[in-house]
Amino acid sequence: MEIEDRIELSERGHGTLEKKRDGLIMEFMDILDKAQDVRGDLADDYEEAQKKINMARAMEGDVAVRGAAAALQEHPEITTESKNIMGVVVPQIESSRVSKSLDERGYGIMGTSARIDEAAEAYEDLLESIILAAEVETAMKKMLREIETTKRRVNALEFKLLPELYENQEYIEQKLEEQEREETFRLKKIKEKKEQEEKADREAAAEGADNLEEADLEPPAAGSVSQG
Repeated sequence: MEIEDRIELSERGHGTLEKKRDGLIMEFMDILDKAQDVRGDLADDYEEAQKKINMARAMEGDVAVRGAAAALQEHPEITTESKNIMGVVVPQIESSRVSKSLDERGYGIMGTSARIDEAAEAYEDLLESIILAAEVETAMKKMLREIETTKRRVNALEFKLLPELYENQEYIEQKLEEQEREETFRLKKIKEKKEQEEKADREAAAEGADNLEEADLEPPAAGSVSQG
């Protein structure tokens, strides 16, 4: 009964883990599609930012570009929260003050050109792509680790624990059947012996009754009659 309870519990756990594994894989595929898009956008934004900064350096000079970058007063803020996907806690990254207007960038509008503005805007877009990529890549890695862990548990139940439990159950059932056969055979022998003893008792009783009846029917001896 204990083996049967363990088998039932293990089978339920195996089914639950299989559903979790399949659900995690579906969620992972969705995140993977998103990650591929994010990677493509990140590569495009990086290439665009490089073009813009190189153009600004060529037109305005490296000193002017560095001066405009150093004038920034407010830096972007990053906050992280958590969300649960199929029991997996993944980060949710929020950013603020990344994209800025011309007057929020700190450098004087009159002392710079549109080339610097375009470079600043391109790097703001790149930073937002980096933040999104960090969120998606981290979620994807966490999901992948959880999928691998769940798959190992499913395989351990399916190929190790459950077969061992089934084998133990079969062994116990065979032993119980063997004991039942032995008990049936023993009871049969006891019954046969009892019947033989009862038969012997009946035969002995019948033989005794016959002997008594014969003794009652025998005539008295001659000597006894004459003496009488």
